[in-house]
Amino acid sequence: MGWKESFAIQLLLGLVFVTSGLAINLIQLLTCLLWPINKQLYRRINTRLAYSLWSQLVMLLEWWSGTECTLFVDQSSTAEKLGKEHAIIILNHNYEIDFLCGWTMAERCGVLGSSKVLAKHELLKVPLIGWTWYFLEVVFCKRKWEEDRKAVTNGLNQLKDYPENMWVLLYCEGTRFTEKKHQISMEVADSKGLPRLKYHLLPRTKGFTTTLHLSILTNKNWGCMHNFQLF
Repeated sequence: MGWKESFAIQLLLGLVFVTSGLAINLIQLLTCLLWPINKQLYRRINTRLAYSLWSQLVMLLEWWSGTECTLFVDQSSTAEKLGKEHAIIILNHNYEIDFLCGWTMAERCGVLGSSKVLAKHELLKVPLIGWTWYFLEVVFCKRKWEEDRKAVTNGLNQLKDYPENMWVLLYCEGTRFTEKKHQISMEVADSKGLPRLKYHLLPRTKGFTTTLHLSILTNKNWGCMHNFQLF
């Protein structure tokens, strides 16, 4: 058994993540005192605090698990722009670790700490991840568009003066891809006269279109498809 598979090592890594995460959340709480005085300083500090926590998970993906993430782009000019401006990153969702792959690319492009998502409202109550997102001004959705429309619009409009380059990572399918979900999704597509998709579920477009129409993100969106090769 390799030392990375040792229970003691795994326990140590878990304890480091939990204790450092709780300490970071406490510091984030204290930084709220800065908000009415210097909002941009608050944001810069919290971006770096979030990076110190998220980077531990990226490390586990790349170093501990040995996962290699390779980004392919159609033009060299595209690669040069990644991380240099605000952007929407549209991702497909097949596995539980998809978000870690997205974070890995964000880390390589220098926007890991400032990356945003549209998260389930239930995650707001989850220590470490949910709490850190709260201080990062992440938008939490209840999946009831009548309530979410205002939350998404107000939340993203508030980010228009964000001082760091940021990515908004969107999983437009809204859930993980499975054969059963795909079958149901394609039945809906047939009933509405929409094209059948082979590798994706029908996207949930309301949150995406609302995000896209914000001036800070217009014309700066990239489509990205996860493709896993197992060894």
